[in-house]
Amino acid sequence: MSSPYFKIIGKNPLHGTVMPQGNKNEALPILGAVCLVPGEVIIENIPQISDVLMLMDVLRHLGMEVEDKGEGTFLFRNNGDLKSDLPAELCSKIRGAVTLAGPILAKTGRVFLPRPGGDKIGRRRMDTHLLALQALGAQIEVFPDGYEIKGDRLRGTDLLMDEASVTATENAVMAAVLSEGITILRHAASEPHVQRLCKFLVSAGAKISGIGSNILTIEGVSSLKTPDKPHRIGSDYLEIGSFISLAAVTGGEIFIGDVELEDIRMIRMVYSRLGIEVRPQDGGILVPSDQKMEIIPDYHGATPKIDDSPWPGFPADMTSVALVTATQCKGTVLIHEKMFESRLFFVDNIISMGAQIILCDPHRAIVIGPNRLYGQKVASPDIRAGMAMIIAALCAEGTSSIHNIVQIDRGFQDIDTRLRSLGAHIERIGEE
Repeated sequence: MSSPYFKIIGKNPLHGTVMPQGNKNEALPILGAVCLVPGEVIIENIPQISDVLMLMDVLRHLGMEVEDKGEGTFLFRNNGDLKSDLPAELCSKIRGAVTLAGPILAKTGRVFLPRPGGDKIGRRRMDTHLLALQALGAQIEVFPDGYEIKGDRLRGTDLLMDEASVTATENAVMAAVLSEGITILRHAASEPHVQRLCKFLVSAGAKISGIGSNILTIEGVSSLKTPDKPHRIGSDYLEIGSFISLAAVTGGEIFIGDVELEDIRMIRMVYSRLGIEVRPQDGGILVPSDQKMEIIPDYHGATPKIDDSPWPGFPADMTSVALVTATQCKGTVLIHEKMFESRLFFVDNIISMGAQIILCDPHRAIVIGPNRLYGQKVASPDIRAGMAMIIAALCAEGTSSIHNIVQIDRGFQDIDTRLRSLGAHIERIGEE
């Protein structure tokens, strides 16, 4: 059978109300954290996307009972007898399986981590994860197909991470909560989903201070306890940013509910420099239809730059969306994606649609707008590029087809159904 693809007819303003899904980047480490908690744990607002569902399958393989309670609520039952070898076939498909290394090591004293899969956006090094676990006392052996990590007795340490990696921070925190003594984690990532993971662990009896900063202090405990109440996954601020773009480039008006304004503060700042206004309203935000869509130059007329950086900077996962959004704005802007050397290669697809983009090198692209885009056949190399292509197709003239949408489904739940509710002409064609 042929693989499914999206057929999209553009130039139709989107209107209405949309609720963002739960944050994928919070859900994945939370699924790791439930391995540390005895008994039953209820997690709400879990996005039912392929990456998350596959990680649940990994948990089942390890011995965790997973019960779907409906509407994004799941019960996890940990009977205390977890396996320590992660299944290679499943882990090869998702990057998120790496977040199990820390908690499984802490619970069983050993974990075999197959080489993880995920987006094709360039090298995503494992060193920061492994060095952090090693500093806590783990011994690591490298095999062609993965890593064996052993540590019967992890001990707290003063650890300076070599980069502010989100998932490595999460792994280090989850390993440290059951270590002996105190761990000081410096140069830690502090994104909202890292903060919420720490708060979940605290609700289960962990002792973590400095949450929200880049220095975390973790006082090890002998065991965690079942939290008193369910944990709710926060709204996906990357999806919220994508919906802002969709409203702006199609000339529509969208109300996005359940928004934590602090999570999108930098996204709003960057979008304001593209001439896009966002209005807080009734627990959410309104993206009005009367947008200027004009890039504000730096002082003395210098070309402005949109670049990513660790929290609270502009998220790396938003650079693809920002680039496509800039094609519909009057003016010139430099997009600088610092983290992944293959992230911007998708721009060839957008150039084929009529965009005026100069790819300077693997990390930098100059966008000159506004451009009239035209429907094309394109393929998504990763989750975020896939959403950027949907945005481009919805503001393009004519019909586009987006292939390899398995990548998009990894990060966005029922995106075609939700966009149709806003008036988008998008159809899922074919079956796998």
